[in-house]
Amino acid sequence: MISSFFGLKLDTAQIFNDKGNRLVVTNIKAEPLTITQIKNNNKDGYWAIQTAIGFKPKKSLTKPLKIHLKGAKLKQAPLHLREIRLNKKPDLKVGDQLTIDKIFKINDQIKVTGLSKGRGFAGVIKRWGFHGGPRTHGQSDRERSPGSIGQRSDPGRVWKGKKMPGHYGHATKTVSGLKVINIDKDKNILQVFGTVPGSRKTLLKITVTKKAKKK
Repeated sequence: MISSFFGLKLDTAQIFNDKGNRLVVTNIKAEPLTITQIKNNNKDGYWAIQTAIGFKPKKSLTKPLKIHLKGAKLKQAPLHLREIRLNKKPDLKVGDQLTIDKIFKINDQIKVTGLSKGRGFAGVIKRWGFHGGPRTHGQSDRERSPGSIGQRSDPGRVWKGKKMPGHYGHATKTVSGLKVINIDKDKNILQVFGTVPGSRKTLLKITVTKKAKKK
């Protein structure tokens, strides 16, 4: 059974439920996915389907990629190509399309994986949540300093994994415990309760973790 889908993050908004409570939701553009390749257990060692996500100008396609996508008969060049792993042989063929209403139902519990926002080189206060030092006792200019990082003669070095200033963000993150609030089949928009990683137009992988109970 296919339990994953790909989409592009649109924006974060708010809605109000029947009880008048404000809910923070994320809108995800989930266009139909076209199957471009089916990987099998004998040749590739696992079952999977390769899907085309989004569109871009055809002039940016290379000749090998054009040959690879010939069987899918795409009208436009794909923006991304991503795989969805399967446990068994799918009842699909190259050129078929997957839509969000076939994968998700309202109130499904999901997890979303994406690339977080890059924040450049950051200090320990922004990166790790340090509180900083006092402005008194001769260190008025070191309020945002990490403080002492060294050891004594044993071990005589800084331990690996020490929380230090450095590159912050632009890493793959997964947020669990989210829920599908609404599915717009006409506009291909999936509305999720909660926030997801990344900025707008970030590629997201949405995976069902628990199906909604039938009433």
